[in-house]
This record gives sequence, C-alpha cells and structure tokens, in this order.
Amino acid sequence: MRSRLAARSARLALAVAAAAALAATATPAATADSGSTAARACATNDLTFKITSKTQAGGYLLVTAKAKSGITCYLEGVFPSASFGSAADTEVRPVEHSVSDDVVLSGSAAAYAGINPKSTNNENGRLFEKLHLSVTGDVDNFVTLDLPHTVQVDRPLATNWHADPADAVPYS
Repeated sequence: MRSRLAARSARLALAVAAAAALAATATPAATADSGSTAARACATNDLTFKITSKTQAGGYLLVTAKAKSGITCYLEGVFPSASFGSAADTEVRPVEHSVSDDVVLSGSAAAYAGINPKSTNNENGRLFEKLHLSVTGDVDNFVTLDLPHTVQVDRPLATNWHADPADAVPYS
C-alpha cells in the first residue's frame, strides 16, 4: 500500500512539474504569435514633446515625441489627440485613413506626427500660440505646448505617429 501511495505522489509531482513546464513554454509562444511587444502603451506623462515648424506641403507643425529617461513604451499608429483651443473646431482630425505601425520609444528613438493647422484655402480661422496635446486614450493628461510661432487655425489635420519624420508630412 505504501509503495502505491509513493508512486501516486511521484506521479502527482511529475504532473505538476509537467504542467508548470507547459505553462512556461506556452506563454512566450502566445505572446510571439500575437505580435505584442514587451513595451507598454505610452501615457502622455511618459513622453517629452517638441514642436518645430516645417515649410514642406504648404507649412505644418512637426511634433516629436520621445520617452523620458528609463521608460520604454509604444505609441499606437494613430493620430494624436490635439487641439489649439477648447472649441471643437480647433481639434485635429486625421489625415490618414488607416492605422500605421506602432512606434516603440526608448532612449533616443522618436515618434513624429505632422499637424496642418489650416487645411482650408480661404482667409477664415483664428490665431493660436499654444497646442493642447495628449496621446490617444489619455486625454485627461494633456500637455500644453508653446508653438514656434502664432498659427492661423481652420479645420486642422494631423498624421498618425510615425518612426520616420518624412512619413509625418500632412498632405491634405
């Protein structure tokens, strides 16, 4: 009887060890198959932002985002949540009609989004000196950034976040 109990205990221990080994090997396979990365989604306060003025495509604002020291995160390939004022007509709308690749930020890696403050061909619009910006899904934690110069705003458009600044030119 004792040897049967000992054998049963050994089988149980072996089954537990096998289950643990299977669980350990199954998790990485699932993660690799899903295409996810070890990085987490960026929150607005994980990043530093810089805005520069560009002349290409009739003029636009290039927003550069970098992760703060010690942070690794990713920005989804969608346009940033941004507005020039509190009115709905100053909120940026997407230029691109599909989602781009996620951009992983760490160290010196940067993500870029282009904002065209005036997509109309008329004299309408209001002047602004600041941009309110947050990453998508984190609109409660926006930052207010000084613009490099006063801009006239009328139906503003934005590109998705991109790893290459050449891909962030907002053609309308």
